Amino acid sequence: MDKIKERFTILGQKIEAAESRAETAEGENKKLNQTLLERDQEVASLQHKLSLAESELEKSEEQVKSLKSASEEGESHRTTGENLARKVQLLEEELDKAEKDLKETTEKLRQVDVKAEHFERQVQRAEQERDEWERKHGEAVEKYQQSKRELDEVVAQMESL
Repeated sequence: MDKIKERFTILGQKIEAAESRAETAEGENKKLNQTLLERDQEVASLQHKLSLAESELEKSEEQVKSLKSASEEGESHRTTGENLARKVQLLEEELDKAEKDLKETTEKLRQVDVKAEHFERQVQRAEQERDEWERKHGEAVEKYQQSKRELDEVVAQMESL
């Protein structure tokens, strides 16, 4: 009888531990999902900035072309063309930096996805483990009740003697 109670106590502790691990894993999964959402928003923002920079680069390149043709008309036009060329170079540098940042963010996002999948698998395993412990607990309760019925029958038979 004491062994059965001890087993129930151990099973209860194991169930609590499994539930605790499952809750921890779910918390970590929520954090990772939030991080993933933030990274997605950051990627969208960088893509928007990149498209704006590309658009501005195209506009600037068109201006440079028109100013180069006007530079043949005079020295004043040449100075303006050089200023716009510097601006284009700065925009190209900004574009290069934005593309580099986008690549880094994409890589970080991929790593977060991998971690999220890993933690989701861990959560799934913990839930399966918890379900197995619950099933075993149910079987143990059934066995306990069966043993108790048998013991009660033996006690009743002994008392009738």
